[in-house]
Amino acid sequence: MQRSLWRQVIQAATAVTLLVAGSTTYVSAQDVLAARLTALLGQERQALAEVPSARLSALTTPPSDGGQTVTAAPVAVEAFDEVTLAAMPAATGDDQWQCLTEALYFESRGEDLRGVFAVGEVVLNRVDSGIFPNSVCGVIHQGTGSRFACQFSYTCDGRAETISEPAAWDRMGKVARLLLDGAPRTLTDGATFYHANSVSPSWSRRFAQTATIGSHVFYRQPTRSAMN
Repeated sequence: MQRSLWRQVIQAATAVTLLVAGSTTYVSAQDVLAARLTALLGQERQALAEVPSARLSALTTPPSDGGQTVTAAPVAVEAFDEVTLAAMPAATGDDQWQCLTEALYFESRGEDLRGVFAVGEVVLNRVDSGIFPNSVCGVIHQGTGSRFACQFSYTCDGRAETISEPAAWDRMGKVARLLLDGAPRTLTDGATFYHANSVSPSWSRRFAQTATIGSHVFYRQPTRSAMN
């Protein structure tokens, strides 16, 4: 096996070791391991067979924790790339997952992974804010049906929400699953608003800009005091 491939296998196994150390995980360690190895090895499986089984077992076995429970760290967005995401099992979920997947599909399916995760962050930041509805579906459909009141334009553009790109839907579903399962929200610095960089809404001059990712600009709404 080539040295570069061997180093990648070691890195993948090490990353998974960190994830499976405890009983609390945000993303299935087995899914991450399978996705990582599939993405890294691909057609190199024959070469992998040359690695002694004892050595491979040593690489993929978590170290002993001395009998103590260790809480696993959340899986960072940076741990995923397009190939790894594609190798993960298809995602499923309840109505909250369905709503988030739909929002990501219509709002960000043309973005790279960082752009998709960033839009998802805004939805979940709103859920946690105490200002917006406290559910994913509530946030996404807030104002739907009232002219100029909808928060996400696809919900009030008068067009049917038709899923015409199954592969994109599958991709968005996996990102939605990761976010709902606790992937850290570190891209937008707590943003609760965003807009396409082709427009400049009036509210953007009042809010603090936190990030520009892909084709979107992100903002955090100022905190209101009880006196306001």
